[in-house]
Amino acid sequence: MDIARPDNLKRKRTRQLTYGGTVLVVVLLMGVGVARLKPAAPAVERATLWIDTVQRGPMVRQVRGTGALVPEDLRWIPAATSGRVERIIVQPGSEVTADTVVLELSNPALEQELQDAQLKVKSAEASLANLHVQLETEQLQRDASTSIIEADYRKAALQAEVNQQLASKQLVSALTLQQSQLDEKLLASRYDIAKKQLAKGLESMQARLAAEQSSVDQFRALMRLKERQVDELHVRAGLAGVLQIVPVEVGQQVAPGTNLARVANPSRLKAELKIAETQARDIQIGQPVSIDTRNGLVDGRVVRIDPSVQNGTVTVDVTLVGALPRGSRPDLTVDGTIELERLNDVLFVGRPALGQEQSAVGVFKLDPDGTASRTQVKIGRMSVDKVELVSGLNAGDQVVLSDMSAWDAYDRVRLQ
Repeated sequence: MDIARPDNLKRKRTRQLTYGGTVLVVVLLMGVGVARLKPAAPAVERATLWIDTVQRGPMVRQVRGTGALVPEDLRWIPAATSGRVERIIVQPGSEVTADTVVLELSNPALEQELQDAQLKVKSAEASLANLHVQLETEQLQRDASTSIIEADYRKAALQAEVNQQLASKQLVSALTLQQSQLDEKLLASRYDIAKKQLAKGLESMQARLAAEQSSVDQFRALMRLKERQVDELHVRAGLAGVLQIVPVEVGQQVAPGTNLARVANPSRLKAELKIAETQARDIQIGQPVSIDTRNGLVDGRVVRIDPSVQNGTVTVDVTLVGALPRGSRPDLTVDGTIELERLNDVLFVGRPALGQEQSAVGVFKLDPDGTASRTQVKIGRMSVDKVELVSGLNAGDQVVLSDMSAWDAYDRVRLQ
């Protein structure tokens, strides 16, 4: 027969409650521990990353851009008059002198205008010669008339003098003396007027000749203009160098001012670099430049900075102070590196894939345990391949410079 034992039942329930409480506490502690665990660090192949070491020392700030070699002596040859392209004598790539005829134009109307101008010159010259003869004839007539009046005056003066002497001896009457004196005065007045008319006649002749000569000069100037325009139908290079472009074809009708050819002097080249507008603000005239022609390096200096921005770039002209490598020619693509300044005793590292000048950026710094943790770094001035570090890192630290945007959700990564 079963005997009831209340004490054993009580102990059994107490033991069950104790075990249950212990299990519950353990479960709660395990939940808290799991909740406090950090997410597992993702693995990243170390070989795929660009890792650099922070250094302290001198740093050269540079900016880089691409461009092309262009001639310093460059000339477009425009059409002086309208015309039709008859013949292209020299092809692009040929060496030319200033007097080399590159192509020939034709303009029948202009040639007719030249002939008309030549005829007008001949007509004006004939009119000038005829006027000259006519004026000389008139001048000779005035000279003859003046000479006759002068002779009459001197004759009257001599007669008056004789009558004066005879009157003093009472050999002629006083009336005869007065008559001779009046004749002398009258002829003296006529002689004076004749001399004035002769002088005015010379002045009038010179004025009329000058007016006619002006017409001749005007027609001659027109003729020379037409001659020059006809001569310019033979289009010359105007500059010693290499013919680069002839952008017209035989038979094409061109208007005045149309570019017919381009000539450049290949011995004097400069570089035109395109620099991103965000990097061009510190460029100044005179800064040294290294130009890479893909066949060698040549030194240069900044001589001009375009004040305008086109397509997000600023054009910088660089004059070359060194000898050009072989194979350098106009329109050759080049790379240019401009030295902005030299910084002494600064903390610097390679330029990260992300980040701007004077900004804060998160980079992964390598830890001794083989992981990399995200660190906030303040960037100062930037160069082509280096950046100045203001805070966040120390000399000797190793950082990942590659684009780590794929791991933005993690503060740590594991390198393997």
